[in-house]
Amino acid sequence: MINLEVLGSYSFLIVALGTFILSAAAGSVGCVTVLKGQSLIGDAIGHAAFPGIVLAFMISLQKDPTILLLGAIFSGSIAFILIQVLRKSSKLDLDAILAVILSSFFGLGMVLKSHIQGNPNYKGASQSGIQNYIFGQAAYIMSKDIKLILAVAIPSLIMLFLFYKEIKLFIFDEVYSQTIGLNTGLINGIILVMTMSLIAAGLKIVGAILISSLLIIPAITALQWSDKFSVVLLIAGFTGGISAIVGTYISTVYNGMSTGPTIILVMTIFAFFSILVGPHGLIANIKMRRKYI
Repeated sequence: MINLEVLGSYSFLIVALGTFILSAAAGSVGCVTVLKGQSLIGDAIGHAAFPGIVLAFMISLQKDPTILLLGAIFSGSIAFILIQVLRKSSKLDLDAILAVILSSFFGLGMVLKSHIQGNPNYKGASQSGIQNYIFGQAAYIMSKDIKLILAVAIPSLIMLFLFYKEIKLFIFDEVYSQTIGLNTGLINGIILVMTMSLIAAGLKIVGAILISSLLIIPAITALQWSDKFSVVLLIAGFTGGISAIVGTYISTVYNGMSTGPTIILVMTIFAFFSILVGPHGLIANIKMRRKYI
């Protein structure tokens, strides 16, 4: 039975709205990285954004969401650039590069966090809440956080819409896009800005550990239902948004359930269901094989 009192409460509406906007935008934008075969880059960037948050706090001595967001974007962008440089100039496989970047940057963040704890130079600034960017704390979303999410999500979706054709061509045939004169560097930069800004905005909700799930899981779900790029984007955004509302409701009704991980769990349930029964899922593939045996 749905608890109408919970649905009408101010705290639920604030958290549900913030997670809905972020998850819907991340779901659509995440399709780009998944189809480009760079799913785990989002995971590496998410972990790499954490030291930027701590550094931003150390410099500003305040936990203003905008300042921390800029720190996360700065750190994550450096990680992304390093990944691309190492891919082009070394013989290492991508998974090895991602493992090195992920562990080294996240380790740096933990070292910096340990450094400021108990340090007299930072005793005048409240450090509580910094650790929430590791595991997330969506239940503490406030109206100013929603404004920040809107300031990130809306421009990201606008860029995705404006450069839809160019991004689609870049994803499915990068060589041809270069042949016809498409500025692939610019498109790559646009994808980086969209991905990095959404990751930075989502760290408070699901944390550095799970942030990549917001980008990857809705895209995987959508790909089981359609092979048309525009439809996949819509399904992924819808899946992310619905998962956010359902996950927020479950975590509000049942005590002891963290909002961010619950949202990811709901997304995963949708993904497994789609992998089984979707038009491109396991059951459909088995039926198709039997048809030609």
